[in-house]
Amino acid sequence: MIHYQSFINGEWVEGEGVIEVVDPSLGEVFATVSKVTKVQLHQAIEGAHQAFLSWSKKLAMERSRLLIKAATSVRENYKEIATLLAREQGKALPDAEREVLGAADCLEYYAFLGVNILGEVPPPNATNLRSIAIRQPVGVVFAVAAWNYPVSLISWKVAPALASGCTVIVKPSRETPLSTIAFVKACNDAGLPRGVLNVVSGDNALISEEIFSNPLVRLVALTGSTETGKEFVRASAKTLKRLVLELGGHSPFIVFADADLSKAVKDGVKRSFRNAGQICNSVNRIFVEETIKDDYLNTFVEQTRKLVLGGAFDTPVPDVGPMVNEAGLRRMEEFVNDALAKGGKIICGGKKPTDPRLQKGFFFEPTVITDVSPDMKIMVEEPFGPIVAIDTFKDVDEVILKANSTRYGLVSYLYTSDMKKAFLIAERLESGSVAINNISPDSLYAPYPGWKESGIGVELGVHGLDEYLEWKHIKLEV
Repeated sequence: MIHYQSFINGEWVEGEGVIEVVDPSLGEVFATVSKVTKVQLHQAIEGAHQAFLSWSKKLAMERSRLLIKAATSVRENYKEIATLLAREQGKALPDAEREVLGAADCLEYYAFLGVNILGEVPPPNATNLRSIAIRQPVGVVFAVAAWNYPVSLISWKVAPALASGCTVIVKPSRETPLSTIAFVKACNDAGLPRGVLNVVSGDNALISEEIFSNPLVRLVALTGSTETGKEFVRASAKTLKRLVLELGGHSPFIVFADADLSKAVKDGVKRSFRNAGQICNSVNRIFVEETIKDDYLNTFVEQTRKLVLGGAFDTPVPDVGPMVNEAGLRRMEEFVNDALAKGGKIICGGKKPTDPRLQKGFFFEPTVITDVSPDMKIMVEEPFGPIVAIDTFKDVDEVILKANSTRYGLVSYLYTSDMKKAFLIAERLESGSVAINNISPDSLYAPYPGWKESGIGVELGVHGLDEYLEWKHIKLEV
């Protein structure tokens, strides 16, 4: 039985009680994580604040060198971290390894960006006045890891925060805490000063109350559900904390008749069912131009039925792993039952697989729904699982109306060979990212914002670094 502790002020500390970690491929507890106490959490905040006083004053190049060392440490330990990630989350081991190596790239990327934080020299409004505008780190950051990509997504927060001069307290997900803790350990093993990067696990209510009421914590960064994001917005009012929230999505995938049909099918299947559909930018609704509906649908279903389900360490490497917990299975059943009750058809999947190998785990068959209506849950709510709905459209105006019909606005996908049409449609889609003829909307070098109820603030790119900095105007009479 694996057991991990919290890491506070450079020390591993044992709390009170434990969180049990379940292997979703087998439905069995295989690890525990110590729960932090209120006193320990307060010590973590105080320690991070004291560390901030010196970390923020370090030369940017000094912080950069340490981040590069942290990236190297993560790469040296990526197999160990990825093994934990695969076991606790259920994704195939090669996918877990790529995720951890991507997190190392993120640390390195912001190590270089952090040495180029620039200010401004505004023109004076009087001959005896001079102004400069500088940017300084916000302070102590509380970063919440998501369970679907617990290493990658926490690196999106830790890297720019540390590069800017902030200190960080990380809270892992209760479902997947081990890989996040191991990532933090690898970063600290590179020589980060005491208190700069901490990790605490425990009861959500206890941690949230202390974090949001303590004025020393100046920014909270979360990747999570829209509902959790709204709770954070309400709680942040206590001390007017800054927020960076990457929340839910309900991505439309639009296929025009002039698209490369083979690629549009292949990409649609991959983005619908990768990580068992447990991705914020997963494809949930596919809109196919009416004239190619049958060809697209038949090929899509044919490829979906070829997908292999399996555990994280199975060989050959499976295409689709388990849901992270049993609650995910129940949620999938709710979406299927709702669609059937409203006239939908399940033309592929729709249930737990019958394979004896998969009975203990939280597996659900990749599911395709047709004959959809706007009032179905699958058309308005994020399933966060291996379910996709396929609908049709006749013209551009109709598909834009359908694509923009939800409260979400994270990512949209668009397939066409007409680039003029592609860019005109991209401008009308209500989402922070639009991927044209590809399924890779997030990149280290570009902003990744959420529109509408999909988020507040920006992650990735130079704009992701800006979130952790504050402007200061210094005015001098000469």
